[in-house]
Amino acid sequence: MLKLSSLLNYDEIYIQCHDNPDADSIASGFALYEYFRFYNKKVKLIYSGQFKITKPNLLEMISVLHIPIEYVGNLKTSGLLITVDCQYGGGNVKKLNSDHIAIIDHHQVEVRDISLTEIRPYLGSCSTLVWQLLREEDFDMSIYPNVSTALYYGLYSDTNNLSEISHPLDRDMRDHLYYDYNFIKKLTYSNLTLNDLEIAGIALIKSFHNPNNNFAIFKAHPCDPNILGFISDLALQVNTIDLCLVYNETLNGFKFSVRSCTNEIMAKEVAIFLTNEIGSGGGHLEKAGGFINHKQFASKYTALNIDTYFLNRIKDYFDLFEIIYGDTSCIDINTMDLYKKHKIPLGYIPTTKIAQEGTPIIIRTLEEDINISTSKDIYLLIDLKGNIHPINITNFDENYMPINQTYSLDVEYFPSVKIIHTNVIINLKKYAVSCIPKKNIFVYGKALTSNTKLFINNNDYKYITGKPGDYLVINKENENRTCSVLPSRDYTTHPNILLNNTDSLSNITIIEKEIFESTHTLISSLMC
Repeated sequence: MLKLSSLLNYDEIYIQCHDNPDADSIASGFALYEYFRFYNKKVKLIYSGQFKITKPNLLEMISVLHIPIEYVGNLKTSGLLITVDCQYGGGNVKKLNSDHIAIIDHHQVEVRDISLTEIRPYLGSCSTLVWQLLREEDFDMSIYPNVSTALYYGLYSDTNNLSEISHPLDRDMRDHLYYDYNFIKKLTYSNLTLNDLEIAGIALIKSFHNPNNNFAIFKAHPCDPNILGFISDLALQVNTIDLCLVYNETLNGFKFSVRSCTNEIMAKEVAIFLTNEIGSGGGHLEKAGGFINHKQFASKYTALNIDTYFLNRIKDYFDLFEIIYGDTSCIDINTMDLYKKHKIPLGYIPTTKIAQEGTPIIIRTLEEDINISTSKDIYLLIDLKGNIHPINITNFDENYMPINQTYSLDVEYFPSVKIIHTNVIINLKKYAVSCIPKKNIFVYGKALTSNTKLFINNNDYKYITGKPGDYLVINKENENRTCSVLPSRDYTTHPNILLNNTDSLSNITIIEKEIFESTHTLISSLMC
């Protein structure tokens, strides 16, 4: 992993935004500029390409926040050139001459032969990545309010007004930064031009509509990514459209926005489905977005244009899933095998170890945010995927035995807590202690033969997805009960979901094949 401090060996540093830079690229470069300036480096923030910055919101951002960005036609330096929000030699950034190159970006990997590289495609903005790199260096952002405002606007604009945020680090930065609210509001309302409105109008006129599945696809001329969301929000108000996709072509790929107004389709799931192996996507239940890389698309789909790809792929999505409703679907346990769950160590934390009794907190995991108040009666249970389940102390004492060892977990994002009143973010790793189940847990399991969406209750607004080979699982102790689940939680596949308490966990779920088979032992086949 790249550390900014490792770049302090260079005295002359150029930070290059991509051509025709957007707010995210400018903000990322600005934050790096201030970091290196703090260490008295000879640093410049630059961009190149065919066009100079003309958008009113960007000019306002640069002027008010005093961002020293310069346009250059060419460059030759023996120092270090850092490309931000782009990759050196990529299609959206002019290749300038430098003896030393570094890359900081959040798009899919295009360039693989540069050692000084930090690329995290799962993040919503490059601003988030730079913020995290600065945090790792203990760089005090509080003395740079203009940088904080710029980074916030970078994330804001690159995730369609924060509606397409999916990763907890994006949420961490959103919550952590102190920014100029009034200025962000001003930039938001100076984002559109008359040309943008014309682009939106033309896109809405020319569309493909599928009446069988109630989805529509719109193609827009090159424009700011936020315009795609603007068009999507308008289109979804049509009574015959439940799912819509709006896209345009950029210098190095295709940017798109997805909207859904039906509980049977998560927008973020569609975005991930469309970008599988050729880009990155994510977002929320109703709003999401993504990016498809030109080179990766052309390599995988040699005979398709992007219009046909989107049409075929969305049709495939609709044909892909079987839907199960846990409280009304007929699930015959006589066709399922009986398994015993292994007693695998889990993590737990008494909430009053984090903050004093009654403190409102937000628990943050890779999957979701959970709002609770600390209490001596509430523990947090951490599963093997880093998901957290609040559990009553009575149920914990009945079902789990603490063991004298810390709980370590190698996951992309270890759960954290935000203290609401102070805005302090705390990593929970230092508080987590191990425990093991006291009782033997038996479940009925059956491998799925098709892609499946499971609604634990008919009125749920979220579902669990599984692919062929994953397991549909029912807790034996609760086989005759009506399934129940807290409506604010997302019970995405994890190995310890089936516990002997129904106030926080469900009785039916889907568990990934690898996890299920490594955490359960077959007892009898077909209900012996």
